[in-house]
Amino acid sequence: MIVFKKIDNFIDKFASFFLVLCVLSVLFLSSGAIILRWFHINLYWIDSFVRHTVFLSAFLGGVVATGRSNHIAIDLISKFLELKKKEHARIIIHRIILVCSGIILLWLFKASMDFMKIEMEFSKEEFWGIGSGYLVGIIPVGVALMTIRFFTLFIISFDKDAPALHSVGEIK
Repeated sequence: MIVFKKIDNFIDKFASFFLVLCVLSVLFLSSGAIILRWFHINLYWIDSFVRHTVFLSAFLGGVVATGRSNHIAIDLISKFLELKKKEHARIIIHRIILVCSGIILLWLFKASMDFMKIEMEFSKEEFWGIGSGYLVGIIPVGVALMTIRFFTLFIISFDKDAPALHSVGEIK
């Protein structure tokens, strides 16, 4: 159980760090591009870089939200079971959601890998000599991190001391 908690904690710290880095990059580069345009200076790579950084931050935000159980939730049922003091049923529903979401993400990972392979064949240069096929790699990486997160949270949910058991939908 400790190994899965460490994996989950590492993914959370990794995603949180890079999410902050992405958001700050978008903020500063977008602002910088606007200011440079006042002086009739246009760095063409900034727009594409910012667009892909926003895309990456969306996936990293999904990874962070997954760890906080703010992903897919059936709040109505969860609140009803909480009021009826049916904690065991609420935990079972939480585990079902984790497994179903993980299975769907496995399918999305396969689809994103297929899309990346196609994009690699017809890749064009976006910025700094990086082809669009490599940039599309953001999708399978983001989906893979979310998938790992869902399955590690499922395994951790069987630990009696796990906070996720007692606070479904709340920040750990």
